[in-house]
Amino acid sequence: MVTIKPMTVARMRVAGEAASHSRTDVTVRDVATTIDEPEERGGTNKGLSPTETLMASLIGCTNVITHKIAAANGIQIAAMSVKADADFDRRGVTLEAEVDVPVPEIRLKIDLSTTASESEIEMVKRELAKFCPISKVIRQAGTKIVEEWTVTRP
Repeated sequence: MVTIKPMTVARMRVAGEAASHSRTDVTVRDVATTIDEPEERGGTNKGLSPTETLMASLIGCTNVITHKIAAANGIQIAAMSVKADADFDRRGVTLEAEVDVPVPEIRLKIDLSTTASESEIEMVKRELAKFCPISKVIRQAGTKIVEEWTVTRP
């Protein structure tokens, strides 16, 4: 009998081309996206800014990992939305001063519609903190992530 060992480390390959001083065209796998600055900061507003991309990544990871945890534990999610709010110390990006933690706190508002019990929801929250790689990287950088969960029953 042959045992297949699951891959535990995956190499990520992402490439970016500087289309201008503010715009980067990014490709990964067969997907392309644009990272750009808003017009008021000299960009063309063709995509999220780098810092907005970071926040969007946290939202996306929160969604994916929450759904994985729920599925692994037989929990049905009828609907979910995630909003992020943060204050960004821009002195670093304006080259005014080095900022150790440019985003000291991110507040996530997570709205979940589910029939899960309170204990199941608490388990999902704990597991999310353990397994979301984006939140782990952000927390290790010194940013506090505050989650506000609103759970409704369908």
